[in-house]
Amino acid sequence: MAHVRYIEKTRDYYISQGYEKPYQWAHFDDVPFTPLKKPLSESCVTLISTSEIGIRNDPETGKNSADEGQIGSVYSIPRDTPSDQLYARTHSYDKFATHLDDVNTYFPVTRLLEASNAGRLGAIAPRLHGVFNAYSQRKTRETDAPELLKRCLEDGVDVAVLVPV
Repeated sequence: MAHVRYIEKTRDYYISQGYEKPYQWAHFDDVPFTPLKKPLSESCVTLISTSEIGIRNDPETGKNSADEGQIGSVYSIPRDTPSDQLYARTHSYDKFATHLDDVNTYFPVTRLLEASNAGRLGAIAPRLHGVFNAYSQRKTRETDAPELLKRCLEDGVDVAVLVPV
């Protein structure tokens, strides 16, 4: 099986939608890196996904920021939400190359809990997070990222697992 040419497909998609210039991927000459201060087995871990995760029959997580006239936003899911109650509300993925049937492929909360129970990870943070797709590097940098950092600090998070969709 051949790999998905994601960057090429994304550029072609934006051009087909009438955008005048191809999608510009974020690029930074200086990327901050912070080594872990303690082993993963002693770290508090959270999950951050752009899968537009929702909780079935929960009107609060059923709201999409686009419905409210916003572009992008951060929301949280309680850690102890059963994975069979989670689903992706997104329509922003390549339906020909993949599917969203298995919640743990885009919001791997079950895998994190298994790793924590096995002692490979320390605690799982009380909140896991979602970010609606914004397609705005400025909004991500100036609004969503600071809000995610604030919530992670409030929960004592040491490590965040990032899952883009």
